[in-house]
Formats: sequence, structure tokens, C-alpha cells
Amino acid sequence: MKILLASQSPRRKELLSSLGFDFEVVKIDCEEILPKNIEIENSAAYLSELKADAFRKLESDEVLITADTIVAIDEHILGKPKDEADAKNMLQKLSGKTHQVFTGITIKTLDKTVTETDVADVEFDEISENEIDFYLKNYKPFDKAGSYGIQEWLGMAKIKKLNGSFYTIMGLPTHLVYKILNEI
Repeated sequence: MKILLASQSPRRKELLSSLGFDFEVVKIDCEEILPKNIEIENSAAYLSELKADAFRKLESDEVLITADTIVAIDEHILGKPKDEADAKNMLQKLSGKTHQVFTGITIKTLDKTVTETDVADVEFDEISENEIDFYLKNYKPFDKAGSYGIQEWLGMAKIKKLNGSFYTIMGLPTHLVYKILNEI
């Protein structure tokens, strides 16, 4: 079985490798646009499947893994920030509140597609403007949904409570990936 990981995320590569799987990283060009009335809890799975469907036809010995992570608060999705001001605004919204992180994964073979979503609740302490500025300057989380990485300084210093998988928040629900790959 040849595993193909369709992600440029260094975090997803690290997690899949840590699970003990050998894999090849592949690139998928796909415009990630959500339908207007899609429910937030279905968004990550939708985007993950969209990416899987955009990939070439698989060979019989290939398994494709795609994933997408959505951060949501108060029924609004916080994607990857457009710029530093957008990132700052997102972190101000998350400060002192609980939000949800949804990571959808799709694992596809030539004749089967499995898509699942895992969700985690994350509660932040209050984050001061100086702390936000420090984080943005030193960690530049501009490639991350919600403008933060749980494994970085902000996660260590300001996450008060988690309900769910740490790895789902990091971008890959490893327990689901492991289970599904072992079933295939």
C-alpha cells in the first residue's frame, strides 16, 4: 500500500510520520470554496472531500489522505488570515472565549472513500494586545486557520481548557487516520 498525503502542512507530515506510516507528499490544486448555506460542522469534511475528488485517478495500490481544518466561533468560520491585521482581529475574537476546531479527513482508495470529522473545543484565557503582537511577530501564524497553532507559544501560554483531541486541533485527527488506515 502506497500512502499519498495531499498536504503541504509540516504539522500533518510530522503527525503521519509519528504514527509510523511511510508516505509520499503530493500536491492538489483545488479551489477551496464552501457552498453558501453549508453548516459549519460539515465544512471541514466538505473541503477534505473536495480536495480528494480533485486528485487524479488512484492506482489500485494507492491510498490518498486529504484533510482540512476549520476554526469557528459564534457561528463564524475563521480561516487563514489574509494579513497581520486579520490575524490580530481573529485572536482578539478568540481571547477569553471557547471556540471549536473541526478537522475533516478523507481517505480514498480506487474503490472506497471514507470521510470523517473530529471536533474539539478550545478555551482561551484573555490575550492582551501585547501578547497578540508578540505572538504574531515571533510565530507568524499566517498559514493557520484561526491564526494560531496549538503547539506554539500561544497554545502553551493561553489555552485554558481543551475538550477533544490535541492532534485534531493541530490539523490531523491521528486516532481516526490510524483506525481507518488499519481497516483498509
